[in-house]
Amino acid sequence: MDKLSFRLPGGYVDEGGTVHRQGEIAPLSGREEELLAGNDRRESASLVTTVLRCCLRRLGDISPISEEVVRNLLIADRQYLLLKLREVTFGDQVQATISCPWPDCSKRVDIDFLTEDIPIKESKEKGPTYEMELSPEAAFIDCNNKAYRKIIFRLPNGADQEALSPLLSENEARALTRLLARCVQSIGPLKNPGNTHTCRLSPLARKEIESRMAEAAPHVELNLRANCPECGRAFVIPFDLHRYFFGEMRTSINLLYREVHYLAYHYHWSEQEIMEMPRGKRRKYIEVLADETERLNNAIR
Repeated sequence: MDKLSFRLPGGYVDEGGTVHRQGEIAPLSGREEELLAGNDRRESASLVTTVLRCCLRRLGDISPISEEVVRNLLIADRQYLLLKLREVTFGDQVQATISCPWPDCSKRVDIDFLTEDIPIKESKEKGPTYEMELSPEAAFIDCNNKAYRKIIFRLPNGADQEALSPLLSENEARALTRLLARCVQSIGPLKNPGNTHTCRLSPLARKEIESRMAEAAPHVELNLRANCPECGRAFVIPFDLHRYFFGEMRTSINLLYREVHYLAYHYHWSEQEIMEMPRGKRRKYIEVLADETERLNNAIR
């Protein structure tokens, strides 16, 4: 498969207010597979930005795609694109092995599903900012004892992921507070309130804002339901898309090098030429060689 068409569940809103949702994504080349396989960073947000920028061919009327555009895509849109990239590169079937979460079992469980089976919720509103009103009990009280209820916010994007990934692994609560501060654009008359004012929001106000953000945002459901064949109990487990996708790259890197060697040996192509091919095209040439070898062997007998 050369390219795959898609429709984002959210959409990229440009400076003119146009929403871009339709686009095309190409499979990873061997060079990009090598890049992913050789990267062992725990914070993968910046790597996702780099890879999506390389593989996105078009987004609405935008082509080529810059890192800035990819960085400003909503989190759910980036997850969706990573699913599509995995589909166009490896296929739509996902197979993984996990451990049963029940302590008295912990047996290995095989899970098997199609990427198209993952539920996707599209956003009804298309931003780039959203307005809400806090309840009277959650109103923000300023230094002059004035109460403000109007909140304007944007939804989290890839730039937020890149900025907060290191902090998230150290202090999740602090990272979520920072995320809220980045996303809240105004509190009443206070523009760009930042950490100083956002930290003064009550727990109820934060809950109401986060609830409204979740309602406005698109969503990719990555919590999988499974049944353990050993103990018979059902459970829900989060599917770490980034870790699984990058893990596939690391486990298949030796196969990539074998394919490069095989094609270079028979066709005398350079490493650069072969590494620029997507996996599907490399496999087609290998199948042709295998068929030709079998034909010649049969002719000799």
